[in-house]
Amino acid sequence: MRVMGFTGGSGAGKTTLLEKLIPEMTRRGLRVSVIKHAHHGFDMDKPGKDSWRHREAGATEVLISGGRRWALLHECREQEEPDFQSHLQRLSPCDWVLIEGYKREAFLRIEVWRNELARQHIYPEDPQVVAVASDAPLPDCPLPVLPLNDAKAIVDFMLSEMSHAQS
Repeated sequence: MRVMGFTGGSGAGKTTLLEKLIPEMTRRGLRVSVIKHAHHGFDMDKPGKDSWRHREAGATEVLISGGRRWALLHECREQEEPDFQSHLQRLSPCDWVLIEGYKREAFLRIEVWRNELARQHIYPEDPQVVAVASDAPLPDCPLPVLPLNDAKAIVDFMLSEMSHAQS
């Protein structure tokens, strides 16, 4: 599995970019998975649903299965959140894992930059950032600057970058 992270400020468009990259990658015959870290709490379940009721009753895990998908909900309760590598190992085999979040983990990443947000760049402080996907030219950036709205160009870069990293 090849791993590529995407980092950037809130509202920069990380999720929107992944929504564009995934179809481009699958069109090329690649199997893609995503890990998204929510630094705040989240809940996929709805109060009153059977699975919610099972978790509320104290079940550690509830697996929900249907004809088109399945999901495993695991309650950490008093346990620490599992680390990134543990989550990576849980995934089924695939060609690529795209990561949103986990900015302190050691994997290559692309910074997502929107000029209108005018925030500090991440790349000067993060040696894992290998490119910037931007909606504006960045003439002073020492890294490759990729057009934010060009999924094909970004996927081409990812494939090229990973072939260089592995050789």
